[in-house]
Amino acid sequence: MTNNFRRQKVLHRAKADGQMAKGISKQNPASKNISTSFSPLCLSTIALFILVSCHLLTKQNHSLIMKIFIFFLLLLPYSMPLSFNFTSFSPNMQNIEFEGDAFSSANVLQLTKNDAIDNLTGSIGRASYNQAVRLWDASNGRLTDFTTHFSFILRAVNLSEYGDGISFFIAPFDSKMPPNSSDGFLALFNRNSTSNSSSNNIVAVEFDSFQNDWDPSDDHVGININSIISVTNVTWKSSIKNGSRANAWVSYNSSTRNLSVFLTYADNPVFSGNSSLAYVVDLRNILPEWVRIGFSASTGRQVEIHNILSWSFDSSLETGGRATNLGLIVGLAVGFGLLAFGLGLLFFIRWRIRARLNKDSEAVDFTIDDEFEKGTGPKRFMYQELTRATNNFAEVGKLGEGGFGGVYKGLLSDSNTEVAVKRVSRGSKQGKKEYISEVKIISRLRHRNLVQLLGWCHEQGELLLVYEFLPNGSLDSHLFGGKIMLTWTVRHKIALGLASALLYLHEEWEQCVVHRDIKSSNVMLDSNFNAKLGDFGLARLVDHDLGSQTTVLAGTMGYLAPECVTTGKASKESDVYSFGVVALEIACGRKPVEPREEPSKVRMLEWVWDLYGKGQLLQAVDKRLDNDFDEQQMECLMVTGLWCCHPDYTHRPSIRQVINVLNFEAPLPSLPSKLPVPMYYAPPINLCKFSYTSSTGLTDSEKYRTQCSCSSCSTNTYSSSTADSGKALLNSRLNHV
Repeated sequence: MTNNFRRQKVLHRAKADGQMAKGISKQNPASKNISTSFSPLCLSTIALFILVSCHLLTKQNHSLIMKIFIFFLLLLPYSMPLSFNFTSFSPNMQNIEFEGDAFSSANVLQLTKNDAIDNLTGSIGRASYNQAVRLWDASNGRLTDFTTHFSFILRAVNLSEYGDGISFFIAPFDSKMPPNSSDGFLALFNRNSTSNSSSNNIVAVEFDSFQNDWDPSDDHVGININSIISVTNVTWKSSIKNGSRANAWVSYNSSTRNLSVFLTYADNPVFSGNSSLAYVVDLRNILPEWVRIGFSASTGRQVEIHNILSWSFDSSLETGGRATNLGLIVGLAVGFGLLAFGLGLLFFIRWRIRARLNKDSEAVDFTIDDEFEKGTGPKRFMYQELTRATNNFAEVGKLGEGGFGGVYKGLLSDSNTEVAVKRVSRGSKQGKKEYISEVKIISRLRHRNLVQLLGWCHEQGELLLVYEFLPNGSLDSHLFGGKIMLTWTVRHKIALGLASALLYLHEEWEQCVVHRDIKSSNVMLDSNFNAKLGDFGLARLVDHDLGSQTTVLAGTMGYLAPECVTTGKASKESDVYSFGVVALEIACGRKPVEPREEPSKVRMLEWVWDLYGKGQLLQAVDKRLDNDFDEQQMECLMVTGLWCCHPDYTHRPSIRQVINVLNFEAPLPSLPSKLPVPMYYAPPINLCKFSYTSSTGLTDSEKYRTQCSCSSCSTNTYSSSTADSGKALLNSRLNHV
């Protein structure tokens, strides 16, 4: 009687779970797999039609070459990246493969036994997608990005004792559930395969509800690499006792190699890219090209019910076989027939465009080739190689807009290297000059905190620079752009890295390099969030024994030292001023000028200096840090930032002094309680020639041009007076050089 009652109760709850899952969507529960193959003949016909039509409309012979190439490329079988969505699971569905005790019932996946008559102890089961999923491409090493979302319910039969949990796993496609893998092994491992062995070939995210000898003290979510022992874990406030519905997202970023997990019990969850748990791992080192994805679960002496209610999966890498069919044969036959015609046409076009290509190439002064070739590091790239790498500079791969052109992500096919390609805008008046300056200067520099220039290209009227690809983007995108919120430890490391780069430029290289455009959008971050200073288009070389040099005013408002605006002179001291602004940005998490703030906070430097004078400096700290920072390091960085931004350049520290203070090898300076205002007369300068970039890196010389008051152009005259020399800095300024 008791057994019958328990059986009816368990089956009733399973049916309720199924109705809950089914209620989420009225769509067909079968997989909505959008991986689709099209007839090559059909694609050939469409491509040929587009080819001829575009050629007749544009009359551009040089573009016809690319169109013919696309036409023959489309003759190959076409497949979309894998994507499916199961909103429920019918008993007779063909897309799921079951092992062990797993089965489908009441529109849910039940991973272990779910029948009160049976003995639920020692149950193991797996349910996986029955098609191989391509995790990476062995031909070029490219990894896939993927995101999977699933909802599940774990319910305890006995509220005081339950176990053991479920996992989402990725394993070789021929992987089978090992025997004797119950209890805490989650149907993934057994006692013979628990060690961290590369032969295990499995990556899993476990939702562990029972504490084994190798587990932390609480229920937890963990990431497992080739072992039942998690490489990282976080405490899991599970809802096993009340049977609430959980939603989990597991995602992988192929650029950062970041595997992340997000878990929520919200009623209407939305995945915004946050993570509850993350671990950096190159899946190519763990798993083969083709893998199996699915779920596993187990019970031991303690039992629970494991139900998967829904499951979706999306990947970016193409999947599908290389099936040969009649359409392919016919399509290739037609294609090869047209190939002869196409080759003849190409030879005809080639001599027509050769003269124009030569003329375009002559648009660049090729005497600079001799200057470039003297360098030993960067190499010259062919234009065709870079157009292939960037997919013809596709907008979808655009990383941003630099000082004088767009920056695109690319992949060099010969070395399988990801790169960032800067394409100088044809309309940029300073583009060629800055292109030459950047190549000649940065190609000779070697430092861990400088962006590495890999090569350059000037062909067909294009000016291109090829850099190492830095997956975490620019510093400003994290401070102001809504990307990953940087912790204090990371911010402090970035500040020290930027200071190290400046020390190399100012004092350690054979000549002094004045960067002239130090700002947060020019500080790039590698995969480990190390700072790398880039964009040397405005940089100038100076002898170490010389001071400032007169130049055309250049830089970015908000980061420019006062003397640069009034005299047009750039120097090491003006670079230090810009560093100080960036240091304050790192600490405060805001831009140098925020017009929408209350009047006292519009200008960051004035606001922070005022708080310093009141003894309330830490009130300016970025609120997003939630007081999670080292107060001594924070105060040190902020005071040093103010010191660097002293309006009188003679009172600023050298970059070596900055590093000594930041490393606590020298005491903090004693600054005036009020922001000094140096006053002096500066001769008129032509500000009409000054164009600057916004904090986002976008340039528009016309939009931001200073208005004129004279008949031909305007000049702004600034007058000021020398700061009170009595308000000197700390004695350390005199003692520590």
